[in-house]
Amino acid sequence: MKKKVISLVLSAAMIASLLAGCGGAAVESAPATDVQEVAEAVQEEAPAPEPEAAAEEVTEEAAEPVTLKWAIWDESTTQYWGDIKAAYEAKNPNVTIEMVDLGSTDYMTVLATELSGSGSDFDVVTIKDVPGYATLVQKNAIIPLDDYISADGVDLSKYAGATDQVVVDGKLYELPFRNDFWVLFYNKDIFDAANVDYPTNDMTWAEYDELARKVTDTSFGSQIYGAHYHTWRSTVQLCSVLDGKHTILDGEYDFMRPYYEMVLNQEADGVCRKYTDLKTEGLHYSAAFSGGDVAMLNMGSWFIATMLTNLASGEYDPSLCGNWGIVKYPHAEGVEPGSTLGTITGLSVTSACDTPDAAWDFVKWVSGEEGAAVMASSGNFPAIMTDEVKTAITGLEGFPADDASKEALNVANLYLEVPYGENVSEINSILDSYHGSIMTGEMSIDDGLAAMSQEVSALLK
Repeated sequence: MKKKVISLVLSAAMIASLLAGCGGAAVESAPATDVQEVAEAVQEEAPAPEPEAAAEEVTEEAAEPVTLKWAIWDESTTQYWGDIKAAYEAKNPNVTIEMVDLGSTDYMTVLATELSGSGSDFDVVTIKDVPGYATLVQKNAIIPLDDYISADGVDLSKYAGATDQVVVDGKLYELPFRNDFWVLFYNKDIFDAANVDYPTNDMTWAEYDELARKVTDTSFGSQIYGAHYHTWRSTVQLCSVLDGKHTILDGEYDFMRPYYEMVLNQEADGVCRKYTDLKTEGLHYSAAFSGGDVAMLNMGSWFIATMLTNLASGEYDPSLCGNWGIVKYPHAEGVEPGSTLGTITGLSVTSACDTPDAAWDFVKWVSGEEGAAVMASSGNFPAIMTDEVKTAITGLEGFPADDASKEALNVANLYLEVPYGENVSEINSILDSYHGSIMTGEMSIDDGLAAMSQEVSALLK
């Protein structure tokens, strides 16, 4: 992609940053003309088609109009839905994308119900999570995409291994278009005040623990927490799967022990807030980090957009958290730096679709490099992270200017928080329950991990 495209992408991104409200609030879309310019610029910079290809394009443009019904959620507060629709329709004037908002609450359950009826007329559906994906595969509600992928030469290696983890019996039923991965946020002012070096992009969990302890201040009235862990089980349990040898589907969970020990020891020493206090107070991780007394926060890349927009709007006090940066997620000894956790959002073609070829073309475009440019234009992380996309994101106003923060966007290995498994919903529930029991002290680490292992093993058998 040429400089012209990047300039337009960044222009749209700037508009998005200015219009975005605080986390969870409604976000207006950038003017359609800006999104259309991005789409048109992508087209202009594409290589001129060969004669045969040009003839095919003419045939396509002359084809009968096609309407694709697309299941999404939270249209009014999620800018990229409208951006994608506008950009794709600009390139494909014979196609109309009809978005149907099913709401974010129980989206996948509602979608599964919609698709189970004989009268379902969805053509393309958005896959929000892996448990929901598993349900749709088992219901035969979506079709395998392998023949399309092979025929069009789609390079799955561009998805950093994410697609490998949602293959079902050798078949792939979705392509990801969004990928949020975990990084380490840190407050530079806290490190400067303690005269301690910043975190790095190649840091083991042991080094991270040592660093958190160095900047911790337990003095009453001036307390600084070296680390912060939200109450999700992912903030503790999933540190253990970054070696590529384990997943939450294993059925034996003693490999999680070192991370529970690290976090609970940090709690005991005042390095981080207590899980029980966070549950009681309902303190959100964003409020904790923006308060200016947390040195490091392990969190997903989605928090970058929150930091940018809330600092720009004045929701966050720049004197408390305005001097921030990110580095790659810490890793176990011997594991490649840049190995991290990820969550993907994908697109699938339904079994009920009467125009599967047209639906596939939309899925392929959104999940490809052109769709990635549109996603990046609103500060979101696409599944394909090209150099141009990274440049667009790091060029957003307010993104940390240091090289380490820019390098943090380079992912080596992406391990899904929840890989595909037939019993993944039940396993999630079991792990959630015992995570809470361990963190509240209701159960010891040994007893909690043993109970997890026993219940999941029985389920798998």
